[in-house]
Amino acid sequence: MAALGALVKGKGIEVADGVYLERRDVRELALEEWLRGLLARLPRLPRRRQPWHAVVEAAGRLDPMLRALADAELVAAFREACALMGKQGFTDELLARSFAAVREASRRTLGMRHHDVQLMGGWALLHGFIAEMATGEGKTLVAALAASTGAATGAAVHVVTVNDYLAGRDAEQNKPLYEFLGLSVGVIEADMEPDARRAQYACDVVYVSNKELVFDYLKDRIATRGTLDAHVRLRAYANGAARLPVLLRGLHLAIVDEADSVLIDEARTPLIISETLPDELGEALYQQAVGFARRMEAGVHFELSNGKQLYLNAAAEKSMTEWTVGLPGVWRSGIWRRELIHKALTALHCFHRDQHYILAENKIQIVDEFTGRVMPDRSWERGLHQMIEAKEGAEITGQRKTLSQMTYQRFFRRYLLLGGMTGTAREIAMELRGTYDLAVLRVPTHKPNQRRRLADSCWATSEARWQAVAERATALAATGRAVLVGTRSVEASETLDQLLEARGVAHTVLNARQDKTEAEAVAQAGEAGRITVATNMAGRGTDIKLAPEVAASGGLHVILTEFHESARVDRQLFGRSARQGEVGSVEAIVCAGDEVFARFGAPLAALAQRAARRSGQVPTWLLKALVRLAQWRAEGSNRRVRLHTLKQDRKTAEGMGFTGKKD
Repeated sequence: MAALGALVKGKGIEVADGVYLERRDVRELALEEWLRGLLARLPRLPRRRQPWHAVVEAAGRLDPMLRALADAELVAAFREACALMGKQGFTDELLARSFAAVREASRRTLGMRHHDVQLMGGWALLHGFIAEMATGEGKTLVAALAASTGAATGAAVHVVTVNDYLAGRDAEQNKPLYEFLGLSVGVIEADMEPDARRAQYACDVVYVSNKELVFDYLKDRIATRGTLDAHVRLRAYANGAARLPVLLRGLHLAIVDEADSVLIDEARTPLIISETLPDELGEALYQQAVGFARRMEAGVHFELSNGKQLYLNAAAEKSMTEWTVGLPGVWRSGIWRRELIHKALTALHCFHRDQHYILAENKIQIVDEFTGRVMPDRSWERGLHQMIEAKEGAEITGQRKTLSQMTYQRFFRRYLLLGGMTGTAREIAMELRGTYDLAVLRVPTHKPNQRRRLADSCWATSEARWQAVAERATALAATGRAVLVGTRSVEASETLDQLLEARGVAHTVLNARQDKTEAEAVAQAGEAGRITVATNMAGRGTDIKLAPEVAASGGLHVILTEFHESARVDRQLFGRSARQGEVGSVEAIVCAGDEVFARFGAPLAALAQRAARRSGQVPTWLLKALVRLAQWRAEGSNRRVRLHTLKQDRKTAEGMGFTGKKD
């Protein structure tokens, strides 16, 4: 911990004196955040030497000496360097000694020796940067390098992943290395009992999904709310530390894998711990509201803007009043009447099955539009979830009362030291700097990139697009290539599934319905002749290893079938091809009527559709301009949503502080 203490002192960070060590949640002026973000966008003069070069070169010089040491001597050298870091901080000299020792330990235990670029990534993590590292560059091993060094100084280290499977997989993969170095490793799993969670968090290095981590932090806040921190600590000392009513040891050091997904994409919605209450409105009322909403017509009773914003007009008010005459209860109130029917219309026209949610075991399960994964523990607020359940004829769940909530933005800012890794960070460098005070450092690839970007095509109709995708995938698979087709929704993946099935072409479909097997399916996507149809983000964090014959035939070919609102997600999908210097190719086959163009591409979207109707396809120059315009506008819209979420979270926290409740 002293190494982090030295770092905290040097940066002037305020530390909260609570039930465990964390950074104080200081309210910053919006101007300060804006200025940090602006600095991130300013061009920087090229450096003759990157800041990590001294560490990499010194670690290389230590290799021959460390290879000659016995196992116990190697561990002693590692421990000695980390003990000194506990007093002096993460200096280049000591990091070089630690990194060199971990690299040699990894060679002996895992059979994998860190490349120089992986040492660069480790340096970035322990200096509070986001390391932008290309897909396939071994970020899991980079995390182990930084985690073992940080843990050996006494810090509680959390390696944060995007799901429970990856947390367990990465911990198991690196466990021999940690044990060799004398470090314990824990894994947090869903449905784990509190005592078991507490025992796992007591380990030196803990692998945990972002969702589980924040929920456990919120549970700690609930457990100690209303009690003075000093009294909690005194009671813990009197009864033994094991009886401290918290799960975590503190927010010391976090290493966030797929940092853009965790810190940006998932930051649009706060995490909430709630309890289910009896629903006083009743199932019949939701069914009635949906029934009335089905009778209304777009353009007559309401206007729909960008597929998301819905506005009732005077005709709707008149119809609602007429239809509810004589009905009891809340239907007599004009405000309630308008709220219920507006919510029902939103459920019908703004949220679509197999795109925004799936129906599984007669329950509505939300699908994350950025990851393509199911979020079974999430629900929409203020009656919207119940309206969608009524729309689908599913079981109506009760309303929920919030007990505690927090955004990812406010939570991760509480770590004394925060670092992360991702393959796509440059597009969000300004937001990362403004919100989290995290700068982005690009780490070079170990081998030159050989990915070929083929010409994109944009078809007039969705049907033409899917036929073109099916033909292209079939033809490439017949040559021995492996093909990965990325779709934006469950519905789209199943449409292509039916086309390939009709052609008698063997393939694998991976979407939110197969969430539990996604990593295994993606791991097999590199076999010869294999066609894998998957939502864009499925299997992220899992390498696609090519069979030798596939590499000889040209490698993995990735087909993007619809541009995402964020160009980062498109790059992430394309990054599955040609990893670690392998050969590979990518292309986009899309439709002029795709949602992102319709919502954010005006007026170029209308021009593109006219051009497509005339000639069947959109000219390349027009498609490029349309994509840039639509994604620029979409990213701006999403950024404003995240900013609004953070502002609302701060207001909630300030309100709780005003009423005397512990934040």
